[in-house]
This record gives sequence, structure tokens and C-alpha cells, in this order.
Amino acid sequence: MSLEETLSQRSNGACELCTSTNNLTAYQVPPESALASMDNNILVCDTCAGQITSGDLDANHWRCLNDSMWSQVPAVQVAAFRLLTKLSTESWAQDALEMMYLDEDTRKWAETSLAAEHREVTLDSNGAALAAGDNVTLIKDLDVKGANFTAKRGTVVRGISLSDNPLHIEGRVNGSRIVIIAAYCKKA
Repeated sequence: MSLEETLSQRSNGACELCTSTNNLTAYQVPPESALASMDNNILVCDTCAGQITSGDLDANHWRCLNDSMWSQVPAVQVAAFRLLTKLSTESWAQDALEMMYLDEDTRKWAETSLAAEHREVTLDSNGAALAAGDNVTLIKDLDVKGANFTAKRGTVVRGISLSDNPLHIEGRVNGSRIVIIAAYCKKA
């Protein structure tokens, strides 16, 4: 039996979010794993799938989450939680989120992708996005507190790391690991 047939049997041939029966397809709830299974997939209609993938959510369509959030299927719970979180400017979505219960593992799964989506981008002095492993060049002499040296302008910092603060990066200069303000760097 194929994945879609198994999901259709589990959901009685209806979208697991809005209960529509038109154009149903499997949707793998992120983060995707190499092994697509019934545990990390839900059956959705083309309307739900289109809005989820585009991010353009019609709040009235998603009122259906008031019912689907009570599903016993963890993948459906995760999808409902994420959608309600994105719609949290709506009072009904806030109320639903306050009522919703997720066990610890399911909540971690639901929040994993949300954290990645909401992570702010670290930008250099020219507005270029920085990623872990990039090389940057200092555009200003920086006094390094506690290390008694000055990181000179023009110094290349190789293989930077991003920090929790999007305004800072970390890298090695003169053998010392330091925190550098991203605005004082340009991508090399």
C-alpha cells in the first residue's frame, strides 16, 4: 500500500486539516527526514498545501484548525500548532494556541522548525547575509578586551560561527576566539 493510500485510510479520505476531499496529497511535516512515513506525513488538500508552501495564509480558511488541533496524530498536531502560531495575530488563533496541548516530544518537533524560520539573519557592513563558515574581513581596528591586542583592519577571519545574537559573529583572530560585531566586517 502506498503512503498516500495509508494516509487516506487514516484520515477517512479527507484533508487532515480542513476535511476537504478534493485533490488530496501527502505533505511531509518539516523537518523532513530521509524516510517518509505515516508518522511524519499528513494528507492535505491542494488549498491547504498551497497556502502552507507559499506562506500566504487565508485566516478564514484556517479556522478549521479549531477542530484539527485535537487530532491524535502528532504530525497533524505539529502542523496545526505551526499554522496557529503564524496566525497568532488573530484572536481566535491565540485562543486556540492557549487551549492546545502537545506532549513534550511533539512540542519540541513543532518548535524546531519555527525557531529556524524566525532566526534573524546576520548581515555584514554591506548588508550581505553571513552564514557559518564564511570568511570575513575586518573594516575597522578592534580592541580585543581581555586579550591585550588590537585586531587590525584588513584582518581576514576564516570560518566564522554565528551566535544567538544576529548582530554578532565569532571567529579566531591571533589564535584567540573572539566575538565580533558583524557591522565591523565585510564578507570576503
